[in-house]
Amino acid sequence: MTKEQVTDLKLKANEIRKETVKCIASIGVGHIGGSLSIADLLAVLYFDEMKTDPSNPLWKDRDWLVVSKGHSGPAVYSALAIKGFFDRELLYTLNKSNTSLPSHCDRRKTPGIDMTTGSLGQGASNAAGIALGNKMDGKDEVYTYFITGDGETQEGEIWEQALFAAHKKLGNLIGFLDYNKLQIDGETDTVNSLGDIVAKYIAFGWHTQRIDGHDVAAIHYAIESAKAVKDKPSMIILDTVKGKGIAELEGKASCHNANVSEDQKNQYLAELEAEAVLIREGN
Repeated sequence: MTKEQVTDLKLKANEIRKETVKCIASIGVGHIGGSLSIADLLAVLYFDEMKTDPSNPLWKDRDWLVVSKGHSGPAVYSALAIKGFFDRELLYTLNKSNTSLPSHCDRRKTPGIDMTTGSLGQGASNAAGIALGNKMDGKDEVYTYFITGDGETQEGEIWEQALFAAHKKLGNLIGFLDYNKLQIDGETDTVNSLGDIVAKYIAFGWHTQRIDGHDVAAIHYAIESAKAVKDKPSMIILDTVKGKGIAELEGKASCHNANVSEDQKNQYLAELEAEAVLIREGN
């Protein structure tokens, strides 16, 4: 990737974080921690890797994204709005009466959402089914991406899907684990440790990589590496920080679902704008 491309993706991630803050602040509370931790990934997916058409969200040859950790909807909505799937003003109707943006992703309500999610564990299985369907239709170059959380990875259905996808040799399925090491009840290692998560996915037959989940270039190259593997699904473990980009939230389980007041919104946006200035300056 060129330096300019990296800078652009960093700025897109920063913009996603800003819109996520405004989106959640519009109702005063929301799942901000796990939304901020996947902003860099969403920037790479929507503005670098995925084949999408905002003017035709149901384009039959599009790449699919299933956000299995559906409570990160505010970040996904922000990416979709920035990409042009709908007007940004809709972001500020999050979870309000008659909104098309519920707190968890819903394909029936929001342009650009490919699968309704929120019951943790189930989105990954849906993604495997989509990938298998496209493979059966001869669409091997149509990729299905999915995002899971580390707390979610404690669910048994995740591992049933891992067996199934490897058995079916779904080379068109690429998963991401938002490994921020925190869940609503505290540290994942304390609640129910995932152990050596890389070794587990390798043992289940997946092409597996572990990278810095806030390094947009590393994410790009990991996806390209995954695409080169045609006979097995891929899992990219993203080492991330819950609440990334906001100092008072970073690394705290309490930001899983947190209040965001008007004053906090302004504070967070100022912090993110300061980061954007540094990115533009090449720092």
